[in-house]
Amino acid sequence: MTSLFDRYQLGDLALPNRVVMAPMSRVRATADGRATASMATYYAQRATAGLIVTEGVHPNRVGRSNPGTPGLVTEEHVAAWRPVTDAVHVNGGRIFAQLMHGGRVSHPGTTGLQPVGPSAVAAVGEVFTPNGPQQAPVPRALDSAEIPEQARSYADAARRGVDAGFDGVELHGANGYLIAQFLSSTANLRTDAYGGPVAHRIRFAVEAVEATVDAVGGPRTGIRLSPGAGLWGAEDTVVPELYSALLAELNRFDLAYIHLEATTDEDTLLQLRKIWDGTLIVSPTRPMGAQRTDRRSADHWLDLGADLISFGRAFISNPDLVERLRAGLPMARDDQDTWYQGGDAGYVDYPAYRHAA
Repeated sequence: MTSLFDRYQLGDLALPNRVVMAPMSRVRATADGRATASMATYYAQRATAGLIVTEGVHPNRVGRSNPGTPGLVTEEHVAAWRPVTDAVHVNGGRIFAQLMHGGRVSHPGTTGLQPVGPSAVAAVGEVFTPNGPQQAPVPRALDSAEIPEQARSYADAARRGVDAGFDGVELHGANGYLIAQFLSSTANLRTDAYGGPVAHRIRFAVEAVEATVDAVGGPRTGIRLSPGAGLWGAEDTVVPELYSALLAELNRFDLAYIHLEATTDEDTLLQLRKIWDGTLIVSPTRPMGAQRTDRRSADHWLDLGADLISFGRAFISNPDLVERLRAGLPMARDDQDTWYQGGDAGYVDYPAYRHAA
């Protein structure tokens, strides 16, 4: 029986356990998207995870979704990330950068640019801006000639990420951001080669992955997906057919992993496990949902065929999460008011478990 604390070989990386720190927005970067010393401390504190996946990192200027998020767009960004990756490695960890193009989930107040998307359809809800929450604007529909450039932005950022010391990258294809917008039947109303039938809607995702693999190699490339999540109004139709077709195509690239969120029914996820030939990371709970991943849900998915399990919010207040899970220690509660407020409070000041004398 597979244990959460068994070792796992992920490409060239020997993981000491099967616990993955999931990507979580913490918006502690500088105004121009540089990583900070506090971010180095934060990730280094959690280096006992088998693998860390960072918060979403924008691959180009128009792809920045929120203020306070870091980038991999300039050489200054690369230089700022090096102390972060060094700190994780010195503490024995392994770290992938999540590359997140917001697409229509952005605002001119954040980037100075009109957001772009597959179609001129606004996201549902309010987006964060430097002046507080604002209604999501209508994006500019990408011309077909522009789409390959946006796909290549992931590859360009991946090259910079490897130069910054990351062990690999994860393309954010989930939760209503740009890749998920192309997969969606409500955010993507195109009638060209990038919209309409399933074979067309998966094209952008495949091209982004292919470009990234060409840039840094399959074993350094993963992708996160959220079948049927419907976040930001990006609804999927024919979820089993859509994601089965996508994973069948992605099997060609010898990727490090697929990272699936449990955003659809278990039968569909098990069908996708059968199609996907490589390493599977499962996030057992819906993002921002009422349930949090715990040992029980982790063991359940390991029994069902997942190779690695990602934990999100538990890592916020438990930097020593792996040891707490291993020893059955109590979990510290986090302060939700500090998630996005900036500063070190509620970020790097959660202690490891202290045993009573």
